Amino acid sequence: MVWAFGFASVWAQGGGVADLAWMAGHWSGQMGRAALEEVWIAPAGGAMLGVSRTVARERMVAFEFLRIESRADGIYYVAQPGGRPPTAFKLTQSTATLAVFENPQHDHPKKITYRLEGANTLVAAVEGDEGGKPKRQEFRFERKTEARK
Repeated sequence: MVWAFGFASVWAQGGGVADLAWMAGHWSGQMGRAALEEVWIAPAGGAMLGVSRTVARERMVAFEFLRIESRADGIYYVAQPGGRPPTAFKLTQSTATLAVFENPQHDHPKKITYRLEGANTLVAAVEGDEGGKPKRQEFRFERKTEARK
């Protein structure tokens, strides 16, 4: 009976994490000579799981574990760069092709934005303060149809 009540509550709140299904997929991009990849698993169970890596000169130079999860007070993007402890960013704006996550207490980034352009381009941006100055980075990804070899 408890399970049925919980299910009914989630159903009544609307799509939740499911509304971000447009982020799901295998995405790749370039930043200078570095190859970027980000993979998002489709929403299920109130969550999406993601992983990213950066490869330069045939060597992985960065990686990150990611998740988007539903909590009692909203939807959160949780990042663990290099496997470090998690940092959560709350969803503050969402449309059919845009998601904005924010954590004003974090140094950099304070804001993470994902935007879908057309069917096959995902643009991610991070904004925050670095050394007391505002900093913004944008990453452009194209949808991949098969895994990298």
